[in-house]
Amino acid sequence: MGYQKPLPKRLVHGLNTGVLALRSSPWFGRLISRRLTVVTYTGRRSGHTFSTPVAYRRTGDVVTIGVQLPDAKAWWRNFLGEGGPISLHLDGTDRAGHAIARRDERGRVRVTVQLKR
Repeated sequence: MGYQKPLPKRLVHGLNTGVLALRSSPWFGRLISRRLTVVTYTGRRSGHTFSTPVAYRRTGDVVTIGVQLPDAKAWWRNFLGEGGPISLHLDGTDRAGHAIARRDERGRVRVTVQLKR
């Protein structure tokens, strides 16, 4: 798969702000929260804490995140190899977990999170 240029930070910030506003909205919040969460993680190299909204699927204590346009995003790379700690906002509370990112033969990226009990 070819390299995709990163999206401009202003655009990403604007989109994320809009999505988060919808997620906390009294009208759409419940509906959107069923498929959208906020992940929080610490960057491997920078040591800074980041939060970003992502679409997800959940089955019990396993959350799957399909990364759209993975070559234009960097957050998921923090979870390559052995993976690392992550927090997800689910059901009105923050849940800790361990995330592992994998890229398949077609270039698609999936992050699998095992939630801690």
